Amino acid sequence: MPEPEPLSRTSSSRVPQFLIGKDSRGRWVVRDKRGLSGGLFINRAEAIKFAMFESGRRARAVIMVPGGLELDMAPHGEPTNTRRHAA
Repeated sequence: MPEPEPLSRTSSSRVPQFLIGKDSRGRWVVRDKRGLSGGLFINRAEAIKFAMFESGRRARAVIMVPGGLELDMAPHGEPTNTRRHAA
């Protein structure tokens, strides 16, 4: 049975780079440098497994971050603390 395609693979030949680290609450975080994909993981092994799969198993595309790494899901250019109000 063929393996599924990584979700973040694009038609571009550029391989996404993923950052892995712990957030301020001690959770494992993975996010790509462009902020298009990522998530929270129960342990380091699962975080690495996700990043390796999404990067097409290219070890150089996975970067361990010493210190804190927060998962920012806000669209580019929008501060993470912005609240949207209904009009």
